[in-house]
Amino acid sequence: MAHDPRNLCSLPADQVGTEAVLAVLKPLWQAIPETASRLPGRIEAVLDFAKARGWRSGENPAAWRGHLALILPKRQRPSRGHHAAMPYRDLPEFVGKLREHRSVSAAAMALEFAILTAARTGEVLGARCAEFDLENKIWTIPAARMKSGREHRVPLSGPAAQIVDSLAAVKTSEFLFPGQRRNTPLSPSALATVLARLKVEGTTVHGFRSAFRDWVGNKTIFPRDVAEQAWPM
Repeated sequence: MAHDPRNLCSLPADQVGTEAVLAVLKPLWQAIPETASRLPGRIEAVLDFAKARGWRSGENPAAWRGHLALILPKRQRPSRGHHAAMPYRDLPEFVGKLREHRSVSAAAMALEFAILTAARTGEVLGARCAEFDLENKIWTIPAARMKSGREHRVPLSGPAAQIVDSLAAVKTSEFLFPGQRRNTPLSPSALATVLARLKVEGTTVHGFRSAFRDWVGNKTIFPRDVAEQAWPM
């Protein structure tokens, strides 16, 4: 089986080196800093275990102090509550680029769906096919999956409904966006990886929600409380 550079599990433990670790970390380092900050320690622990069992030898390529700390750039920390966002005027062109990658990347389709629905990454990746009513073009997110703890109903635009319909037609999992392992969703890092591959800088996945809120405030006449219901915190 060919090695996927984003998936260390496709490599034997004794073949995991610094470059393999960096291939996993770099796409996430600036885009999803919270996730990226936890990964080195977890990879290091797994490789330490492999060494203890005799499955590898030598230095740990995921060691932070004296190794990765000297290689990876210092992350820029946005101010609390702020997520770097793409200007909403640039979104049509960006979505066009995403659609060019649909046939080769389920993550590109998931990111487009997140943009079209202004939903959080976890809500999109955790979406089950059973949550969608395509006849009425409604996505009902159960309270248990909402940060607010309340059920949330999302009207689906034509393009969003088309994504759901196309994926439901080839359903292979209960999840709308299935991952590589059976009955698991795509990894949260998958959407950030799409941004990295398209060389998008100064934008986070969560920032697309901010772009939606800016568009509502600047281009529509909906009251603030209505906008907040469409974009629950």
